Amino acid sequence: MLQTITGQARRAIDDYNMIDEGDKIAIGLSGGKDSLTLLHALYNLKRYYPKKFDIMAITIHPGSDTFKTDELEKLCKNLNIEYIVYNSNITQVVFDIRKEKNPCSLCANMRRGMLNSIAIENGCTKIALGHHSDDVIETFLMSIFLNGKIHTFSPVTYLSRSDVKVIRPFIYVSEKDIKALARKLKFPVVGKCCPMDGYSKREYMKDLIKNLNHDIPKLKANLIGAIKRSNIQGWEKIIDNEKEQNKE
Repeated sequence: MLQTITGQARRAIDDYNMIDEGDKIAIGLSGGKDSLTLLHALYNLKRYYPKKFDIMAITIHPGSDTFKTDELEKLCKNLNIEYIVYNSNITQVVFDIRKEKNPCSLCANMRRGMLNSIAIENGCTKIALGHHSDDVIETFLMSIFLNGKIHTFSPVTYLSRSDVKVIRPFIYVSEKDIKALARKLKFPVVGKCCPMDGYSKREYMKDLIKNLNHDIPKLKANLIGAIKRSNIQGWEKIIDNEKEQNKE
């Protein structure tokens, strides 16, 4: 199963030219199943991918007493992967100081900024995140329902200020397959420590899609198809590939 997921990641990487020769890629290791699977997939791919690249892992510690990184440190040491834990005060800022009613956006922005800074400080040219195909769909619907815009994150995002690219190799990988692999290989998933876990807008959208999928079995495939045909910036490569395949 790891080989299958690695293959899907490689297809996305090739489709969008996510990796260049000599890249040093920082993996945002949150401790969840997605980032742990991404760590293993890129570690696996690194051994035979034609373009040589290095990887390291970075964890932004939220400042919660219940968030433990011991097992993540052990895993990276066993795989001989450079690993950095950055101790932040995000939990205190978001919940105690700011007392945010909708904290997810602020938390994500703070974590993203810290991750980008640490990656740059350590000479990284790319930052890899574990967003999968279900995340693509959820973000797409959240943008429509909550913001009135047709948008989702791009497979590759260029950060002009820092001259670094954010890549998402798992855009072809389903959350279902990630969950199955994490259980099979017994990944050291860090327990949830955020008070908003299970109560966010994304969780609401996830449940909505799950319920709709019972009545519309092709719902997810149809939504991905809509994203491909909507000319959303950053997804044009898929459309080009489909045209080439149709010609063949």
